Amino acid sequence: MTEAWSIKGEMALSCSCTLFCPCVLSLGDHPPTEGRCQTWAGVRIDEGRFDGVDLAGINVGLMMDLPGIMSRGNWTAALFVDDKAPIQAVKGLTRIFTGRVGGTTHLLSILVGQFLGVHQVPISYETDGQTRRVRIEKYVEGDITPVRGNDRDGNVVIRNSEYWIGPDVIVSKSGKSRFRGFGRNWNLGGRSAEIVKLDWGNEKSR
Repeated sequence: MTEAWSIKGEMALSCSCTLFCPCVLSLGDHPPTEGRCQTWAGVRIDEGRFDGVDLAGINVGLMMDLPGIMSRGNWTAALFVDDKAPIQAVKGLTRIFTGRVGGTTHLLSILVGQFLGVHQVPISYETDGQTRRVRIEKYVEGDITPVRGNDRDGNVVIRNSEYWIGPDVIVSKSGKSRFRGFGRNWNLGGRSAEIVKLDWGNEKSR
């Protein structure tokens, strides 16, 4: 029997596209602007459970390296979980973020061809004004800021999309954005980024 799970929180994602990520509107059918997609993301879990295990307050990180069009798969991925997370939470989050328990993240079980494992390290996810600052010790140092809209009091937002991460996507841009690890040394500063509220799980249709 598949374990029930849910996560509410926020994701801040930085990628190598030089213009806003075309995967959002094309739902992964348009090529990345640079031919391949190099991505890291930070996740702040505000509320969450996995088969009775509380996930609230845990920060998570992801690295994803896509060789071409997102929907064609063959991704390489790694998962990072805050070093303060208890072992049962780490096991649950690993099952969620590898797509093995269905629901919102199920497509990861189809699209990821190589999984580089789960790594427990200190992770911080902070909001400074509108900027999200993500640090994954030894791997990621990044700042992501929304693109301001015409009224200057709001941000540019794509609403009511079918994007798998969430329907409302805050169009953003990275300031500092570095990933080092697994033979990769990415500097994605000044490129596409997004901030998305998460409402994930495997107990409701999306």
